[in-house]
Amino acid sequence: MVTIEMFRNADDDAPRFAAEQRIFSEGEAGDAMYVVLEGQVDLLVKGKLVEEVGPGGVLGEMSLIDSAPRSATAIARTSSKLVRINEKRFKFLVQQTPYFALQLMRVIADRLSGASLCDPLYLNRRVLDRVRMARTFSCGAGAFA
Repeated sequence: MVTIEMFRNADDDAPRFAAEQRIFSEGEAGDAMYVVLEGQVDLLVKGKLVEEVGPGGVLGEMSLIDSAPRSATAIARTSSKLVRINEKRFKFLVQQTPYFALQLMRVIADRLSGASLCDPLYLNRRVLDRVRMARTFSCGAGAFA
């Protein structure tokens, strides 16, 4: 979970979504990630629920990392308030707030370790590329070794 305290005063970038309102759709281009301040958001892959994200959780982060189309659909389960983080803000947070970057890496690692690679929903090139990326962070030389 991302520390939501750093986003508490982000009302300008904190849209509200009604229950059952779509936030983004699988396959579309993504130009932002979101941090959940209030409420619950469902992540679906090919129509199947794969994760419920609550306050402090993040979604849509991979579109800022790999520039590929969205791999999931996000729908507000309850009335929700999210902070929208565009690419410029994302890069600033990663560079200037190491704790944010570390928390985001943990989210990605948790999602990858929780994914059943035997499940057909996860047998696609993008997920396999993410597994390779995670291995590079954890096994490569340098600061992440």
